[in-house]
Amino acid sequence: MKIAIASDHAGFRYKELVKKHLASKQIEFEDFGTNNEKLCDYPDFIAPAARALQAQKVDRLIVLGGSGNGEAIVANRFRGVRCCLCLNAEMARLARMHNDSNAISVGQRLIGENQLLTIVDTWIDTKFEGGRHILRVEKIDSSSH
Repeated sequence: MKIAIASDHAGFRYKELVKKHLASKQIEFEDFGTNNEKLCDYPDFIAPAARALQAQKVDRLIVLGGSGNGEAIVANRFRGVRCCLCLNAEMARLARMHNDSNAISVGQRLIGENQLLTIVDTWIDTKFEGGRHILRVEKIDSSSH
């Protein structure tokens, strides 16, 4: 599995923690920036990462910001990207099980550091349930631009 990761200035610190965690688990990742906490515009980093997922250059995507809302909006602009805002492990679990989420967005200002890696691990480790959810996911994908 290869994961794209991107953030703005408000999610930079958590992005760096996630990168270290992924490396410790020997999960390959590609960092699309930002590379510091200087004020920046999140679409400049999230859009290229989402394009990589759309083009199947990576298998999954993690985006981080202050709230995670704007980052999720940008990621979901790309056909085939199903980015869910995850504020706890249960949201991450359900995003994978029911929505076959291939991307998550996390808000650094909204969750504690102790929750961050649990959310990421839960999302990575949870399998798509399939069944009745397949048709729903297909409808999501067919309705995107």
